[in-house]
Amino acid sequence: MNFIQQAYKGKNEWYLYALVCFMVFFGWQLLGVIPLGITAVMHSKDMDELARAAEENFMTLGINSNLFLFLMILMFAIGLLFLFMGVKFVHKRAVKTVVTSRKNIDWKRFWFGFISWGFISVLVIGAGILIEPESYVWNFKPVPFFTLLVISFLFLPIQTSFEELLFRGYFMQGLGILVKNRWFPLVITSVAFGLLHGANPEVEKLGAISMVFYIGTGFFFGIITLMDEGTELALGLHAINNIVAAFFVTTDWTVFQTDALFVDTSEPSVGIEMFLPVFVLYPLLLFIFSKKYGWESWKEKLLGSITKPIHEDTVEEITGIS
Repeated sequence: MNFIQQAYKGKNEWYLYALVCFMVFFGWQLLGVIPLGITAVMHSKDMDELARAAEENFMTLGINSNLFLFLMILMFAIGLLFLFMGVKFVHKRAVKTVVTSRKNIDWKRFWFGFISWGFISVLVIGAGILIEPESYVWNFKPVPFFTLLVISFLFLPIQTSFEELLFRGYFMQGLGILVKNRWFPLVITSVAFGLLHGANPEVEKLGAISMVFYIGTGFFFGIITLMDEGTELALGLHAINNIVAAFFVTTDWTVFQTDALFVDTSEPSVGIEMFLPVFVLYPLLLFIFSKKYGWESWKEKLLGSITKPIHEDTVEEITGIS
């Protein structure tokens, strides 16, 4: 069974998807925001200040940046927990089925994606710093930085895994068996993934053109998932992308405002870094992955139909991630 067909291993009535979506939203955006809300109240002088911070940025209240990052990640962790609960107890299938079509999760794939994109990201960002050193300020503060490093490597993958397993796993599979093809869920989940990031402050600063990067990244992760019949590569790529973004360079106008090594002091502008990944680096990685993993039948895997298996394994032991 291919990756999208994994959904046939459980219950798939439409109202179950509606229920799980509600569960995820409740855990992520309602229950998950409580710790951040309590912290914000403790740091605010009055309700007016709290209201202004809610409209702009809670960090204006003086919340420690590492604490703020952890509380943000906690929201995604709770959302991920509710997603797992929905898959396991509502759809009655193994959590592993939203991760991969393989018998076991291929952690070698995860680490290959993680290391590959980590090397490229550091190389590209480092080159930018060398080309325009006047736009960057060295910001190394030992205790905050190493705390950030621990939070980034230990907890940021929870945030990225939530997004990947929700979009490239749960939604991709649900839409795929609904419309019985691959291209529709690829397009919808990629665009939705981009729009989810539309609330990021850099989109407001740079304009709608920045959505080229976010939607393009959604398509990149989606293509990898369909071609590789699993999310392992996308999970690794997404995790290291956000980790590097958190600890290497920060600005006062992006979603990650951290105690990073460098502060970018340049004015917000649309540059080559917006288009380089989508039109150069992502195609390069697709080529590398295709050669390493022997990807074939691109048209079928990206545009082909989805059929219900005749002898699908509908009775699978419900287990957690293995």
